[in-house]
Amino acid sequence: MSFKVETGLYAAKLEEVARIATYAQEMGYHGLHTSETSHDPFLPLVLAAEHTDRLRLGTSVAIAFPRSPMITAMQSWDLQRFSGGRFVLGLGTQVKGHNERRFSVPWSAPAPRLKEYVETIRAIWDTFQNNTRPSYTGQHYQFTLINPTFNPGPIEHPAIPIHLAAVNEGNARVAGEVADGIKLHGFNTMSYARQVLVPAIEAGLTKRGKTRQNFEIWGGGFLATGKDEAQVEQNLQEVKRLIAFYGSTRTYQSVLEHHGWQETGDRLHQLSVEGKWSEMPKLITDEMVHEFAVVATWDQVEEKLRERYAGIVDGIDFSDYVKSLEDQDLLKQIIRQLQS
Repeated sequence: MSFKVETGLYAAKLEEVARIATYAQEMGYHGLHTSETSHDPFLPLVLAAEHTDRLRLGTSVAIAFPRSPMITAMQSWDLQRFSGGRFVLGLGTQVKGHNERRFSVPWSAPAPRLKEYVETIRAIWDTFQNNTRPSYTGQHYQFTLINPTFNPGPIEHPAIPIHLAAVNEGNARVAGEVADGIKLHGFNTMSYARQVLVPAIEAGLTKRGKTRQNFEIWGGGFLATGKDEAQVEQNLQEVKRLIAFYGSTRTYQSVLEHHGWQETGDRLHQLSVEGKWSEMPKLITDEMVHEFAVVATWDQVEEKLRERYAGIVDGIDFSDYVKSLEDQDLLKQIIRQLQS
């Protein structure tokens, strides 16, 4: 089985984007995506589009609810036109606390709201491309007004793919109902994906009258790797930190519950409330690490990734932040092997 392989621009400054995007294309990656952590996810993609001609470019992910659907639709339309049809709009909901306390937007049940958000964007794009009369009205969003001054008009590649991020069953079902793909969170196990998320996706696709063949599933897990066991062990400690960080969030604890680790999740949450972040990774066992991550040296990583993802995902986020410069040839070989 072959996989599409992407890498990410994580917390990259704008002045670094051209170099990273050029490097990603030269290394043979299928795509490059941005995250919304400490920088805007859309701005870097303008520079990435300017300095590449083959890479698929996307947000992974932009947080939906702080943006109006019209703003997101316009940004996506411009990026799709400028990139020559290489843009993918990746959207996520974030959790209640960040929406209310970091982004200053009200919170409501995320799955039905996200469904409306996507439907509104598609209605806007239909008007941009076909001058369709705006007539979408939902519980959370509406699009019923536009005039020629505010309509950018048609573009060559109007079918912009939308991918949704999901940790829980509700958003996975919505992705099947209204999106073109799903981005599985790094805080994910293959058991949880097979038994919880994939059935939810398929239920959404069935409701929509589509099949799995028309839908992309991306990634979903951490990677602890390196040139030797010592480097693997070093990166494994970072994976433990990530598992502890995400596991402390109530919204994500359904993954822990699936494995019978609810007590660990409760303890992680309590430690996070107390600000004892350094103590949290100590609760993460080796068993948990191997459920959440691929742990392998570079000469084993291609085989281990295939074992983990075969039959579940179409694409892998294979960010190479742990790589040293002298390993570029091996990295290029792994990317080529995974895509063949």
